[in-house]
Amino acid sequence: VQLQASGGGKAQPGGSLRLSCTASGFTLADNAIGWFRQAPGKEREAVAVSSDDSSTYYSDSVKGRFTASRDTAKNTVGLQMNSLKPEDTAVYYCNAGHFVAGGYQNYWGQGTQVTVSS
Repeated sequence: VQLQASGGGKAQPGGSLRLSCTASGFTLADNAIGWFRQAPGKEREAVAVSSDDSSTYYSDSVKGRFTASRDTAKNTVGLQMNSLKPEDTAVYYCNAGHFVAGGYQNYWGQGTQVTVSS
């Protein structure tokens, strides 16, 4: 059971990158999904969180620039990042989770580095 992240890398300010996470061993359609990031010296923060496909929460810092998506057929989630800024530099993590008896089952991807610099 795992989430395998791909994508990321380096981009110039104003550029775009796309992140993906592929789930194995479980079905993403049964889970809330989210993207988080952690910059050096800062706490991990939520970037985009969606309990289902009807609505997605975006942090104010990425609203209008980032778009989270879910492909149930491929069992993947994606994060399209446009108009990138240097302050978007961070390690990005995908997350999936659902309630279970007595708690909450969380799955995390391994993290992928995004660097925005000229």
